[in-house]
Amino acid sequence: MEIKGTSAIVTGGASGLGEATARMLAERGARVVVADLQDDKGEQVASEIGGIFAHVDVTRTDEIIAAVEAAREMGPISSLVNCAGIGWAQRTVGRDGTYESAANLEAFVRVININLIGTFDCIRLAATAMSTNEPDADGCRGAIVNTASVAAFDGQIGQASYSASKGGIVGMTLPVARDLAAIGVRVNTIAPGLIDTPIYGEGEASEAFKAKLGASVLFPHRLGHPEEFASMALELLTNSYMNAETIRVDGGIRMPPK
Repeated sequence: MEIKGTSAIVTGGASGLGEATARMLAERGARVVVADLQDDKGEQVASEIGGIFAHVDVTRTDEIIAAVEAAREMGPISSLVNCAGIGWAQRTVGRDGTYESAANLEAFVRVININLIGTFDCIRLAATAMSTNEPDADGCRGAIVNTASVAAFDGQIGQASYSASKGGIVGMTLPVARDLAAIGVRVNTIAPGLIDTPIYGEGEASEAFKAKLGASVLFPHRLGHPEEFASMALELLTNSYMNAETIRVDGGIRMPPK
């Protein structure tokens, strides 16, 4: 699928995996909507890549629609990459035997709302816009890449909500791809492992922590680079025979219980 001259939306595009993906899409000739909650960072990234910024909370349908419409104004929207998401860790049951110490149910629901339901809302709305595109020689009108996590398969202690949200993304990849085949839109998912993003902080202590984490990766013994995620996202968007697949980009790591 050709992306040059088309528009794309990257949720969570102001930093980390989303920023790297937005930059790579722009380098390939796409006009990118950087959709994020971080206004300052999002505006800066959008300015640097010749795209536009859209303030988007993926739990707000109206804000997603506004981003989709902004993309359509720049050209036919052919790409959506869902990178927006949050993490959360808490054991299911507390140590004192009280109901109050059990896992925070509101936090569980919030993670599901952002990571899973937010992803689906972006898919259904962007795909609706894609359905109006002229198809290419393969009949393709667009492509979507979602972000899961190795936690979907190797969830660690305390990751029930996060793993459930990412497992849901993996689980819906095939049925959504089957749904969207009718309009010529492909759907794939990336399950990244330990990627070096701002979540790990900066400084000597941070570098030492990242080095320790990297040593547990099968090979190479380091954290992944955001550009390695972005490269896979770009391949899934442009390779017209990639569909309904979940691919781990993780250096071969298999996460231990904790």
